[in-house]
Amino acid sequence: MDTSPRIKIASHVLAGIALLLAVVLHLLPALIAGLMVYVLVGAIAPKLESRLTGAASRQVAVALLGVIVVAVLAAAIVGGVAFVRAELAGPDALPDRVMPVIDQARAQLPPALVEHLPVSSDDLRASMGNLARRHSEQLQHAGKTTLLVFGRILVGLIIGMMVALAHERAPARGGPLLRALETRCLRLARAFREIVFAQGKIAAINTVFTMIFLLVAMPLAGWHLPLAKTLVLVTFVVGLLPVVGNLISNTLIVISALSVSVAAAIVALVFLVLLHKFEYFLNARIVGGQIRARAWEILLAMLVMEAAFGLAGVVAAPIYYAYLKHELKDEGLI
Repeated sequence: MDTSPRIKIASHVLAGIALLLAVVLHLLPALIAGLMVYVLVGAIAPKLESRLTGAASRQVAVALLGVIVVAVLAAAIVGGVAFVRAELAGPDALPDRVMPVIDQARAQLPPALVEHLPVSSDDLRASMGNLARRHSEQLQHAGKTTLLVFGRILVGLIIGMMVALAHERAPARGGPLLRALETRCLRLARAFREIVFAQGKIAAINTVFTMIFLLVAMPLAGWHLPLAKTLVLVTFVVGLLPVVGNLISNTLIVISALSVSVAAAIVALVFLVLLHKFEYFLNARIVGGQIRARAWEILLAMLVMEAAFGLAGVVAAPIYYAYLKHELKDEGLI
């Protein structure tokens, strides 16, 4: 293999451009989905290689992952429809479900805020209708964006499956640049695998603290949040998603606490803010341990990427920085 500096420089430049475009063109969900499938196949295939050939084990693993993905999507759709029918009895019944919470909050909020609250289910239903009409364009854009993201995720899953299937086949003949780019991709996959394992540890720690708070501390204070056990499970599942997962679980917990009392919601909000600050440094420490980087390095990468690309930059920062560290270490530069 040609290891001349010009080949390495060209491969690094192309890899850097590709990673930059993944964020700029909003293709990060597809990239993460593809890497996730590739890493999972890499973890499953060795367990099958004792009985199957390398290529066959990859095909079986990809087929199993495909079934799992379809099953999860189907379960999510069916579960969402069942939840709407069972808990809300349809969109028209939503105001009737929300009004008890508003009535309870009315007795605890200052008069200046109470006068802005709806007085009945019909009033709330009318306000929701007016709000939807005023922001119809934003709602349509949000819906289209959500569908587009899901579409890109599905494409990323398919690409990841295709790459995983081709991994064990006889390598195609190519020039030194092609082989150098393959090395860049393998190092990126290795960095992603380490980040995923680290995120799993963070989600587990987050879930333990949340479980103690919801199932022990809050009941001792006299507040029994509805669906507390479900919220613990949701906290772990969505906690596997960097940054966004915390936002989802925190929102659900605060809403659940608000249905009990405003004081409970304030306590829950304070706890979640403190936990979030603790997790910010815990994230840097655990992820840093996986990629052998100091906490301040991860925090600096997240700060710079957030300033440059917003939320997508925060999500991409640990992965990109882990990849950068691997490249520098493997090349003997650090």
